[in-house]
Amino acid sequence: MSRNKPIAISTETGPPTPALIGSGVAMEKVYRLTRRVARSNASVLLMGETGTGKELIAKAIHQLSPRGSGPFVRVNCGALAENLLESELFGHVRGAFTGAIDNRTGRFEAAHTGTVFLDEINSTTAKLQVKLLRVLQEHEFERVGDTQTIRVDTRVIAASNRDLLDEVEADRFREDLYYRLNVVTIYLPPLRERPEDIPELIGHFLRIYNEQNDCHVPHVERKAMEAMQSYPWPGNVRELQNYIERAVVLAPGDELTCDLLPEAVLGRKGPRIGRHRNVDLQTLASELVEYGLSTAGPTEENLHPKIVNRVERELIAQVMAACDNVQIKAAGRLGINRNTLHKKLKEYQLEK
Repeated sequence: MSRNKPIAISTETGPPTPALIGSGVAMEKVYRLTRRVARSNASVLLMGETGTGKELIAKAIHQLSPRGSGPFVRVNCGALAENLLESELFGHVRGAFTGAIDNRTGRFEAAHTGTVFLDEINSTTAKLQVKLLRVLQEHEFERVGDTQTIRVDTRVIAASNRDLLDEVEADRFREDLYYRLNVVTIYLPPLRERPEDIPELIGHFLRIYNEQNDCHVPHVERKAMEAMQSYPWPGNVRELQNYIERAVVLAPGDELTCDLLPEAVLGRKGPRIGRHRNVDLQTLASELVEYGLSTAGPTEENLHPKIVNRVERELIAQVMAACDNVQIKAAGRLGINRNTLHKKLKEYQLEK
């Protein structure tokens, strides 16, 4: 594959692949960058909130590139512990660790001549970031437990739901790896910044779920459409997709009406089930400080950690409930990695 081939700059407009929906100004900028970078071998960093479609853009870059006929391999870096993720990325040899009964090919090796998509790269540890930097710079690595060097021709597209520069400044992400990944950055806007695309997205999801469920709901009530265009969509396109599927399944007729939407979309608070009350955390912190100061005796110690732990426990409980107890999603919203969240859940006895 020639690296000296001039990059063709497309003047096309609209989504570069059928999987991408939306033609507003915000997404048109994303599409232009996608087309421009696709013909190169440059590393790409996709930035955006959870549910904004980073994987769809990564696939579009791959499909439009000279590597389009090669493999596209996705790795969710936030879903595995460090030792498992290292083996997943680079493979291992038999006997490398307990349970390694056979040699295994890693994702980078599997993506040879194609593209590897590292989702939630912000959740990787410092040790793993060193190895990722070497692959990006030298295009080589060793399997876990092996000394033989393997060379690969693999393009890397990474994604993060957090600002990696903030992570660098907080010493949670290597600066050299950040700049190696940040050759081209594409920012995917949240759905609340592209309300003009919501009708098109709704139509797209209606077609999908009507067909999947053998339903016929082609129409949307005006008030329902207005409500969905006004709602801030904290879960972005993924949340909209889920609500449209729900509405199609529950619709008694051929129209999506307001009563088929969750209370939150209509600006109302629905009922909550669970043992954790929905507490305003700032108020809780103030109350705890006041309580602690008023009840602490002259020999009271460790008052501050006790108060902080109570607030942290309440915060984690609320975020877990909001994320349907999905740890990966909750960890992303809290800004911590999944291992840290798992330890906190165990510490605060919130595992169940």
